[in-house]
Amino acid sequence: MAVLILSVRLLDGLSHRLSHIIGWLPLLMALLTVLVVILRYGFGVGAIAAQESVIYLHGALFMLGASCTLQAGGHVRVDVLYQRFSPRARAWVDALGHVIFTLPLCALVGFASQDYVVESWVARETSPEPGGIPAVFILKTLLPVMAILLALQALSEIIKALKTLITKASHCD
Repeated sequence: MAVLILSVRLLDGLSHRLSHIIGWLPLLMALLTVLVVILRYGFGVGAIAAQESVIYLHGALFMLGASCTLQAGGHVRVDVLYQRFSPRARAWVDALGHVIFTLPLCALVGFASQDYVVESWVARETSPEPGGIPAVFILKTLLPVMAILLALQALSEIIKALKTLITKASHCD
């Protein structure tokens, strides 16, 4: 049990630290957007790389933020029913939901994106726009990274649910 609790702390800690890092991305996106507007309308200069940077940061925010959102309890669920459940029933819903839905989705995204990402890396895919970011392959890599991070966080959530189920079961004996 101690190993499971330690693994939960490590996985939750990873998501928590990641959330502090990606939490700065919206501010950076806003600053870049202001820069693009000033350059375009103030100086008549196009900044394709800066525009694409906003898109890359937006993708990173959502792809890397999925596991952080799960850890914070921010993913969609039918709260009308869930909030009325006992802690034990919630633990069952959480554990089964992650086993039946989250982990298979992560596996699907991870495996489905594998060839897509590998082909992009082999070709060292770049932006089709002149002056764009020459690293589309890095952006595409966020797909399997998201799947891995989300799966790890789902495992953490499953362990927490199992701990609740085991703890509640031992109190009932």
